[in-house]
Amino acid sequence: MGFFNRLKESLSKTRQGLVEKIENLITGRQVIDESLYEELEEALIGADVGVETSLELMETLRRRVKEQKLRDPARLKPLLQELITDELGTGDSSLNRGGPPTVILVVGVNGVGKTTTIGKLAYYYKTRGERVLLGAADTFRAAAIDQLEIWGRRVGVDVVKHREGSDPAAVAYDALQAARARKVDMLIIDTAGRLHTKSNLMEELKKIRRVLGRELPGAPHEVLLVLDATTGQNAISQARLFSEATGVTGIVLTKLDGTARGGVIIGIRRMLNIPVKFIGIGEGVEDLQPFNPQEFAAALFD
Repeated sequence: MGFFNRLKESLSKTRQGLVEKIENLITGRQVIDESLYEELEEALIGADVGVETSLELMETLRRRVKEQKLRDPARLKPLLQELITDELGTGDSSLNRGGPPTVILVVGVNGVGKTTTIGKLAYYYKTRGERVLLGAADTFRAAAIDQLEIWGRRVGVDVVKHREGSDPAAVAYDALQAARARKVDMLIIDTAGRLHTKSNLMEELKKIRRVLGRELPGAPHEVLLVLDATTGQNAISQARLFSEATGVTGIVLTKLDGTARGGVIIGIRRMLNIPVKFIGIGEGVEDLQPFNPQEFAAALFD
């Protein structure tokens, strides 16, 4: 099964919760009226698109209907697909490169699939001819270091690590020195998702950024925030928090295959103006792929 078909399959719950509701609302309607707009708005909110984003989408829909003098409700579905594609397509979803090496700092709360995402990212770039190194800077949990090492062995990539409780910025420093010495193309650094207090975590992440930037101007070239699609609107709250502290440059949205809340991807783009760079649609090592907004919208509405 190709990635597009797997993407369609993974979005089945979101499709049922959004697109099929839209189709049911439109089917049999004779006119486009205010009650239809209100029901469509409720369908968007129910799919975790978010209240503000849903209101703005409906305002744009009303304007387009008026401009195009549309009267047939059946014309609303392709128009909504077009609007959602436009929403998702703003911003550059390609990876920022620099260095060498290109340094990617991966952040996010525990439980979102952060370490797994790093392993899959390493696999993705290694299979495309890149030399990749991993840095285990989540020293708060021994399990995080072990898990990253397991992924490193699985995809054939080395891991730079210290003992549990070590200074994460020191791990990042050593990983960068090792990446330079080994002439790797890409360094991907794991970070803690939880410390004793939220402020401790954010200060630690800022310190890692400072150390990397001092040793290699421009680093980190990407700060990727991993979000769990099943958390819906809570993902947007997480994105705001990490963005303020770490300057997030891109989103990796995981677990789209297990939720009806895939609409949150639209709210993330609209509310935060941070591009989605990768999406995860399953457990397989190849189930993390660069985000293509046109492909995503087509899979959702197909």
